Amino acid sequence: MEFTSPAAREHYDAVREVLAGTVVGLDFDGTLSPVVDDPESARLHPGAPGALLELAEVVRAVAVITGRPARQAIAMGDLDALGNAMLDRGAELFVFGQYGNERWSATEQRIRSPRPPAGLATFERELPSVLRRAGAAEAFVEEKGLAVAVHTRRMDDPAGALDRIREPLADLAERHHLTLEPGRNVIEVRSGDMHKGRAVRTFVAEQEATGVVFGGDDLGDIEAFEAVRDLRADGLPGLVVCSASTEQPDLVDLADVVVDGPAGVVELLGRLAR
Repeated sequence: MEFTSPAAREHYDAVREVLAGTVVGLDFDGTLSPVVDDPESARLHPGAPGALLELAEVVRAVAVITGRPARQAIAMGDLDALGNAMLDRGAELFVFGQYGNERWSATEQRIRSPRPPAGLATFERELPSVLRRAGAAEAFVEEKGLAVAVHTRRMDDPAGALDRIREPLADLAERHHLTLEPGRNVIEVRSGDMHKGRAVRTFVAEQEATGVVFGGDDLGDIEAFEAVRDLRADGLPGLVVCSASTEQPDLVDLADVVVDGPAGVVELLGRLAR
């Protein structure tokens, strides 16, 4: 765990002072779960459930804020069982799926979801031909219901393939009034109406939080980082945590605390709890 500045240590201490009313938001892939070649095989870091249970005893609520569909994140993390255990310890667990478009809580045990954005179905029909023309027909396409993610991690040259598809996917998304979200060997296409920053603000407001912590690892987390910094500028104690990786070093400069991947996140959560 590394503080990026003297002020960052002050932000950490300020959050510690108001832990009982603090909410904690965490990304799933690369933050709570190691990044893997097959996105469908991702699972929580082995230490994450225990760390979250410890945290539940000292904070108001925890949310997994992810680009994944809520149902998928719940299944992969066994979050329904974890949420029930957290309720027993005094804290609610939420899942904001697909960048906040979907909502689930341990108390309600049901997912609230809007209709898919207009243009997404046509985008999906045209996507295979666009990938073929870009020399990336073998890219893995993950259909999420409210979004589509194109993964190049399994390809021989993931970075090169990502570069080749970036512009044609941007053009296709623009034609259908959709938003492009680049990430670690993945490009996601979705509606631009919702992002993790808005999810963080909603979470803070609904819980009437006295402090906020957010941890993430990828470009899709930048709006959440900015939301915490803006809330802090308005007087709310806040802490931005980067789950660092060599694949996405750009987020380090935006964070207060830098940790070594999901193992480092688990260690930080335990430190906060104790």
